[in-house]
Amino acid sequence: SSSASINQRQHYSSVFGSFSIEEAEVQIDDGKEETEDPDTMYHRIRETIAPFVMSFDYVFLCSSLLISMESVSLVISFFFLIDVLLRVYVEGFKVYFSSILNIIDACIVVVTLVVTMIYAFTDLSGASLIPRVVTFLRSLRILILVRVFRLASQKKELEKVTRRMVSENKRRYQKDGFDLDLTYVTERVIAMSFPSSGKQALYRNPIREVARFLDTKHLDHYKVFNLCSEKGYDPKFFHYRVERVMIDDHNVPSLQDMLRYTACVREWMAAESNNVIAIHCKGGKGRTGTMVCTWLIDSDQFESAQESLDYFGERRTDKSMSSKFQGVETPSQSRYVGYYEIMKNQYNRQLPPQKSLKIKSIRIHSIAGVGKGNGSDLKVKIIVKQELVFQCVCAKQQNCAVFPDTGSNLTHICGLPKGYEDCPFYFWFNTSFVENNRCLYLSREELDNPHKSKTWDIYKEDFGVTLKESFLV
Repeated sequence: SSSASINQRQHYSSVFGSFSIEEAEVQIDDGKEETEDPDTMYHRIRETIAPFVMSFDYVFLCSSLLISMESVSLVISFFFLIDVLLRVYVEGFKVYFSSILNIIDACIVVVTLVVTMIYAFTDLSGASLIPRVVTFLRSLRILILVRVFRLASQKKELEKVTRRMVSENKRRYQKDGFDLDLTYVTERVIAMSFPSSGKQALYRNPIREVARFLDTKHLDHYKVFNLCSEKGYDPKFFHYRVERVMIDDHNVPSLQDMLRYTACVREWMAAESNNVIAIHCKGGKGRTGTMVCTWLIDSDQFESAQESLDYFGERRTDKSMSSKFQGVETPSQSRYVGYYEIMKNQYNRQLPPQKSLKIKSIRIHSIAGVGKGNGSDLKVKIIVKQELVFQCVCAKQQNCAVFPDTGSNLTHICGLPKGYEDCPFYFWFNTSFVENNRCLYLSREELDNPHKSKTWDIYKEDFGVTLKESFLV
């Protein structure tokens, strides 16, 4: 059985208790402070423009200080006024003016604008007005400097806004003085983005804040799993309780790594009942979701791959911000969660019997509109165990022969010898799960990249790939 043919169930039972997706959302800490803000269109508009309001300050700090204040004083004054008006709109009149600093700030902006307009639109040619002009200019510069220092003091707030924009509508933990791209999938499983340092900490989780969170909430009872093959960090931040599972971005883990990972998690979780795991890749979505769902199946919290994938997506997505799905989207990653379900249920958490395949041909269906539309501009790469074992260039008929079939709207690539992400489409599969004497067909929705609806103007409904192979004894 594969993940595509798994029966749906409404409730899930496990050693951690029985619960449904709806119940789990109530039981698990969502990391949100209680708020009395009504869910109105006015409130949603305020939330939408809040990041742009903060961005104004960032643009000013980066550029306007390099320009002469005298030449752009009027522009800056209006800029300040717009900034204050937008802040009043976003925060609300009463909330904004409840702060003494905000009142002083607004007064500075208004006075600055008045002084600037008097200087810009009044005839000051009379000698008797020169002393007043000098006084006005000095006041103007002082007021602008006060305003600049106030903007600079809001650096931390700007960083928070930047991180929220990067994390999009992933569920964040925003309680108890924390604001992190971090989600409790269950009470004992945490999904998060990469704990970063340096410049990356400006838009991703700062590693020191992540460590402070874990030490505050789960001191001496957490283990971190880093799924990024491309980068790591000093494990001392997490008291050297860090495990590595090397998975390339947008790719899948090996079956061996999946089994080693679940064995490690089982041992850690069984050691003490309050032990937790924190899992991350770069964005805390694809690779993270793959391995979280693998553990949910292994621990009997879900019986099927599809159930676990649906549940992870529900927990990771903050629908109060946007309906954009933040679960596992890549078909190959979902396919490998299905593989683990089979290994657990049919092979007792052991590797399935190995099968070796000889690929005879690759057939691409409904290729019209993809590139030149005849396959002549395609390149093919086959990677086995992270090693490139074959590649061909269709334009040169190098290592392959290309037979366009315009009548059937397909391209047939054959003559493969024995011996991506920057690409239009790709897919991962394991030969052990290919049935004997059957071609492997993958539809548009089962291919990585064409599965996205935004690409369907190029990849039509009948687009797909068929592998014709033979098994080697």
